[in-house]
Amino acid sequence: MSGETRCGFVAVLGAPNAGKSTLVNALVGSKVSIVSPRPQTTRTLVRGIAMYEAPDRTVQVIYVDTPGIHRPRQRFERAMVAAAWAGAADADAVMFVLDADEAAKCLEKTGNPLDADSESIVAEITKSGRQALLVLNKIDLVHPSALLETTARLNAGSAFSETFMVSALTGDGLNRVKERLMAMMPASPFMFPPDDVSDMPNRLLAAEITREKLFMALRQELPYACAVETESWEDKKDGSVRIGQVIYVSRESHRPIVLGEGGRQIKAIGAAARAELSKLLGCPVHLFLHVKVNERWREDRGLYAAWGLDFNA
Repeated sequence: MSGETRCGFVAVLGAPNAGKSTLVNALVGSKVSIVSPRPQTTRTLVRGIAMYEAPDRTVQVIYVDTPGIHRPRQRFERAMVAAAWAGAADADAVMFVLDADEAAKCLEKTGNPLDADSESIVAEITKSGRQALLVLNKIDLVHPSALLETTARLNAGSAFSETFMVSALTGDGLNRVKERLMAMMPASPFMFPPDDVSDMPNRLLAAEITREKLFMALRQELPYACAVETESWEDKKDGSVRIGQVIYVSRESHRPIVLGEGGRQIKAIGAAARAELSKLLGCPVHLFLHVKVNERWREDRGLYAAWGLDFNA
């Protein structure tokens, strides 16, 4: 490390499925947030910690990956949206992430590159008096002419100070984002040890990894009706970890779907989660999953507390 030290927070905002979590993972250089092709995968604030070097300074950037902002219809959704805005309140910089492909399609169809959710976010950013960095993600899916037209329309407003075109999947354009954020962070000691990549407790990390595997394995709306809680964690003398988790489902009819015929589905989910956790934790993992019916898990204050969500939002 050389020169001065800088450190600050960057709030990553956007509508569901804009690719925020994939982008944060790419900027951090390590998986800190679960991802799936489905919207609203992220349920809580995830802080990814990145260390960047320049000849005259070393910068710690703490990315706050937020739940997708949308129009909430129930308590759980209200809590997620409130968490997203809370993540932006005191951040040193705000990034608004937009799916460039969807924005181009929306522009062609309606004459406006912003759908209702994104329009609402931009309005709120403008209302706050802050400017955001516009990050157009998934540019690898868009024809250059459509991308330029979309960008021109978006920059016609006053909500964004700068625009970046990136592909979190391929890495295109990410260095420019990193360089800009390095310059924006205030002079400060580091807030986390340089080797940390996230401040997420291991128990919550383990639950999130299992939930990701649920999203990948189950179809339609069932993953949204599930929650995962790490009930037990035991560090064994041989260096391994024994983890016990409960998968909550909302209805009795969901239970056999998660279990699968002969328990095949739950075994596959457990095997995938165990393999990833072993890699992330750097030790053998013994993972035990149980499925319980809890029709009111969305009203469980303990789960909200574990996820860092405000029950009364």
